[in-house]
Amino acid sequence: MRRLAAILFACIAAAASAQTAEVLDLPTRPNVTQRALVLRPAAEPASVVVLLTGSTGQVGIFGNGSLRFEANFLVRSRSLFLERGHAVVVLDPPSDRRDLGGNFRESAEHAADLGAVVAWARRTWGKPVWLVGTSRGTHSAAEAARVLQGAEAPDGIVLTSTIVARGRWAVATSARPVTEIDLTGAKLPVLVVHHQKDACQICDPALLPALMRQLPAGRSELLTYDGGVTRGAECDAWAHHGFNGIEDRVVGDISSWIKARP
Repeated sequence: MRRLAAILFACIAAAASAQTAEVLDLPTRPNVTQRALVLRPAAEPASVVVLLTGSTGQVGIFGNGSLRFEANFLVRSRSLFLERGHAVVVLDPPSDRRDLGGNFRESAEHAADLGAVVAWARRTWGKPVWLVGTSRGTHSAAEAARVLQGAEAPDGIVLTSTIVARGRWAVATSARPVTEIDLTGAKLPVLVVHHQKDACQICDPALLPALMRQLPAGRSELLTYDGGVTRGAECDAWAHHGFNGIEDRVVGDISSWIKARP
């Protein structure tokens, strides 16, 4: 009986140590911090993925690591990245802002926040750091790839459900679509991931060729998907826009592509 109890305890301890999660408030700009949920795999990570949510950028990271909003494709898939050997960083808006609305995603302040996170992650693990954005988060990732240099620059970016057109609503038109951001001169790899039936009007799959023309030739690739289920409004997290029902396949392909890069 004692031996069985010891075995059970060892299994529980091993499961608990398989990953650790912590909440950090990283200094980024004078008197500003960037809250991050950090998931650390037990083994040495293959790379670090910094997950950039869409919409207002609000995740609501509490001090105990729980989240107020976690329906977003990347946020709800964070454990899938962890299971594949990546350290994972999920970001909230910085301490001086309630959200990432307006033109903030293309501001110098936002770039400074992301650059500080990239530099911290690279110092912490000594591994490649990738920015992975979805929906409006693709704007953040693309702008960071365009302006960040040196230790603050990501090693690559992944754009999922990319904003490729201007929309009718202020929240969509307040920042440029990624099709208007010229990354052709960038030296980093770019993966574009999109659902073939994404019905969000600012993410029209028909505009993907225009997007690919704005990305580094020979360093960029497009992966498209079908299947899954769609529920709710066309631009919501549980529609095809959020890869509902095919998250594991999509994250698996993203992970494999990242690991295959030098």
